[in-house]
Amino acid sequence: MRRLYEVLAPPLYGRILLPQLGDPQTAQDVLAETFTRAIEELDRYQDRGGSIWSWLVTIARNRARDVYRAQVREGRHLASFEAMLAPIIGAEGDAGDTQLDRARLCEAVTRTLSRLNPRYRRALQLRFLEERERMECAAAMEVKLGTFDVLLLRALRAFRAEWLDSPDAENADR
Repeated sequence: MRRLYEVLAPPLYGRILLPQLGDPQTAQDVLAETFTRAIEELDRYQDRGGSIWSWLVTIARNRARDVYRAQVREGRHLASFEAMLAPIIGAEGDAGDTQLDRARLCEAVTRTLSRLNPRYRRALQLRFLEERERMECAAAMEVKLGTFDVLLLRALRAFRAEWLDSPDAENADR
């Protein structure tokens, strides 16, 4: 099983789970659950001309689908702030530049947030910078949970549009 894991885990993670889930940690968790379930179900596996790879993909996709549905129900399917920014700012530079890059990014994010509607800015700060739960954010903003979710989605869209229209987006590409 160790050898199967060594060979099949990387493509299962990279080609199936990460693209489907979008979050590296969640994809890692589902990968572990996939192999755990495969070990538990191994005695029931029947070779019907398929491959172990196909069997693992089926287990992984089913589990990923379950996790995604649970996240949607709980509202956690909204991307984290860093994940939302990743396609905008690109990959990080050399390790030596990481601190400087983070400082510049923090300043750029602060400038972009300052240009947003105050209500949008507050929603983003509560959820992503203070990392509060959605219910807590809704209570702090004195709105219902569904209203907060809509507000947060609009705030994310406004942030992205503002970011892309700012000189910070051009500088981040360098």
